[in-house]
Amino acid sequence: MIQFFGIPNCDTVKKARKWLETKGIEYSFHDYKKEGAGPAKLAEWVDAKGVDVVLNRRGTTFRQLSDADKADIDDAKAVRLMAQHPSLIKRPVVEFDGGLLVGFKESEWEDSL
Repeated sequence: MIQFFGIPNCDTVKKARKWLETKGIEYSFHDYKKEGAGPAKLAEWVDAKGVDVVLNRRGTTFRQLSDADKADIDDAKAVRLMAQHPSLIKRPVVEFDGGLLVGFKESEWEDSL
């Protein structure tokens, strides 16, 4: 079973969910805005894909962080910030048998799923 992590009202999450449903691919949805994302899970994603892929630096939440929080972000600091502010996690994140997808790129999803 595919584990799909995201925020339901995010446009990219909506597109990705529609894509999965169109393809008939079943998944379990985890709303990390409501349910959170544990530091251990976030560390796994950062280890697998890198902080620059998992951390969403483009959103309002990142821009609203203090300058101290935005400075010198390493893996551990990114995990701490994303655990405190789930909107900092790029979306969606999909775990599947044998892989991990971060963000929605249709061609990448087509090749992987």
